[in-house]
Amino acid sequence: MNVLFLCTGNSCRSLISEAVFNHLAPAGWHAISAGSQPTGKLNDKALALLASKGISTEGYSSKSWDDLPVTPDIVVTVCASAAGETCPAYLGPVLRTHWGVDDPSHVVGSEDDIHAAFEQAYRILRARIEAFLALPLDALKDDPARLKAELDRIGTVQG
Repeated sequence: MNVLFLCTGNSCRSLISEAVFNHLAPAGWHAISAGSQPTGKLNDKALALLASKGISTEGYSSKSWDDLPVTPDIVVTVCASAAGETCPAYLGPVLRTHWGVDDPSHVVGSEDDIHAAFEQAYRILRARIEAFLALPLDALKDDPARLKAELDRIGTVQG
């Protein structure tokens, strides 16, 4: 099962999601991330945060959804539409869900404020990924409507 974490720039939230998912996922489940308008560079603070948590980012890059190595089975958008961001709509016959998270790379303030924003985004995304992976995935993989309902519910988890 391949999960695509999608955001516009593919430098921060989608990267964190990809790395955390791959760090926690069982065999046979794999995450990738991409953007509709990738920045071409991973966010340094996101990389440092993941390193501080012992999560590898080896081989990850900011890339376009046009360059995906596999077709995803599930697409999770992580843009925070409540913050006025436009989430890209992946066009393809896949199960889609939205897990909006505020972009910590746009926080302005002290280093403590910025660090807290990255920690909060990480906490929310990790809690959602852990909830996803706690689902009875073998049973749900053949019931797309129920899986979508569960994924949509998980998108409200606040960590």
